[in-house]
Amino acid sequence: MRVHLCVVGRLRASPERDLIDDYLDRFGKQGRALALGPAAEIEVEDKKGGGMEAEAALLTRAIPSGALICTLDERGRQLSSPDFAGLLAKWRDAGRQDLAFVIGGADGIHPDLRARADHSISFGAMVWPHMLVRVMLAEQLYRAATILAGGPYHRV
Repeated sequence: MRVHLCVVGRLRASPERDLIDDYLDRFGKQGRALALGPAAEIEVEDKKGGGMEAEAALLTRAIPSGALICTLDERGRQLSSPDFAGLLAKWRDAGRQDLAFVIGGADGIHPDLRARADHSISFGAMVWPHMLVRVMLAEQLYRAATILAGGPYHRV
């Protein structure tokens, strides 16, 4: 199952960029034997200042046709890491070929795009900067792959 991070904003060279690249690379290597991955980032940017509606249109074009859509949103369901891993395995085992995680910009995800999502998850009740959410998602993808592989990275 290919994983797509469809995100608003371009992340330049930074500590966050390094972390995302590292975790997505680890996920790709660990996930290969599990039929998970590779993971790719698709960055969109509203250069005209059209707000959430324009961002939603750009994100919609970035989502692969037929992909399961999962938004990262403060109103989403909070999961433990093992539950997240189980959800990925469930989607994979159901034959999903593409999974798109959608991360909005500073104002969030337009309600119409949120309504189209198959699933929504939250990293807690607090609002996180969208660039940090990318790092957290990349790490959780790698953690999920290690959980599913029975590796030692995740400890309970």
